[in-house]
Amino acid sequence: MYIKRNIEEAIIQTSKEYPVVMVCGQRQVGKSTMLNHIKENNRRYVSFDDRQAKRLAETDPTLFFETYGYPILIDEFQKVPTILETIKDISDKLGYEGKDNNGLFWLTGSQKFEMMKGVSESLAGRVAVFEMSSLSKNELIGKDYGVFNPEISALKKRENIKSSVNDIYGLIFKGGMPKINASSINRDKYYSNYINTYLERDIKELSQVGKLDEFYVFLVYIAARTGQEIKYDEISKQVGISAPTVKSWITILERSGVIFILRPYSSSVTNRLVKTPKMYFMDTGLAAYLCRWPNAETLQNGNMDGAFLETYVVSEIVKSYYNSGIPVNNLYYYRDIDQKEIDLLIVTADSIYPIEIKKSKDPSKPDKNFNVLNKFGLNVKPGLVICMCDEIVPINKNCYLIPVSLI
Repeated sequence: MYIKRNIEEAIIQTSKEYPVVMVCGQRQVGKSTMLNHIKENNRRYVSFDDRQAKRLAETDPTLFFETYGYPILIDEFQKVPTILETIKDISDKLGYEGKDNNGLFWLTGSQKFEMMKGVSESLAGRVAVFEMSSLSKNELIGKDYGVFNPEISALKKRENIKSSVNDIYGLIFKGGMPKINASSINRDKYYSNYINTYLERDIKELSQVGKLDEFYVFLVYIAARTGQEIKYDEISKQVGISAPTVKSWITILERSGVIFILRPYSSSVTNRLVKTPKMYFMDTGLAAYLCRWPNAETLQNGNMDGAFLETYVVSEIVKSYYNSGIPVNNLYYYRDIDQKEIDLLIVTADSIYPIEIKKSKDPSKPDKNFNVLNKFGLNVKPGLVICMCDEIVPINKNCYLIPVSLI
């Protein structure tokens, strides 16, 4: 069963405007499946997991394109990064001849950090890059509201399919991987195989990780700290690797789409803000599996319930940016040296939206820190407290309770 992806329309439209469209993201989130679903009948599909195709692209890229032609969809293209130079030459030649070169090359890969170096060097101005993650809740229910809009008027237009706390933690525990949601595959078996594939293919082949067992211990440790600040020295001590190695491995997780790094808000107005980023797993099901939570009920009642709810909300908002083809460059969190914290900030050119995430149905004084934002000279918009309430309820004119089910 194919589940429609909200990123489809953005890719189809952008393909009319750029010669190269690249979709990158975490392994097995459905990149190739989605592109094969929306591609034209005359667009060939080639994977560089095919040794014969890979060898031809490496040894004679011109002959490769003479053989397969274009428009073309190339999967796992980062395995032959030199192909980008030939793509550039073909695209430029057609452009010089006055021919339409838009949408000729669709590229996918699960290793963003291998991709971007080649892209910046070879395809500047010729490529549109999309991030893709596992299924969002809105994709699972067949809704597309575009990029998350924190305005109360926009949230009131969303259909509120009321969900219990059990429903929400069921979604968190299961995760958004397409194969889990579109088939009857055993969840634990799937994630076990997923991790083995990730370690053996992505980590072993495309990084300087020496011992995969050490990286696995690191991965489990990081999963248990989703939603927390990244403290390199502490991780180094607990896992038994150097701090530079921790930084390197965090970067690998970020660039392969496994985690999202939320930067702290900074301003020249004050030097009292922390500078340590926070980390969130993009698929809560994978994080729950790594943490060995046996079922959704245990997770819901365990000591990581709040961290997983926060991870779920942040990842859903990030996915809305990915699916709209919009860079995630205006999301932050706030914390100062007085330990005043706000879970999430959405910052526009002249406004700032504070967001708190709470498991409670009726949290006490959830907006207590929102007033710290007044010093930044921006228009502080009504804040959101995303929680287990049933409907949008104003706490006061500057703060509203928002059901998790609306995100």
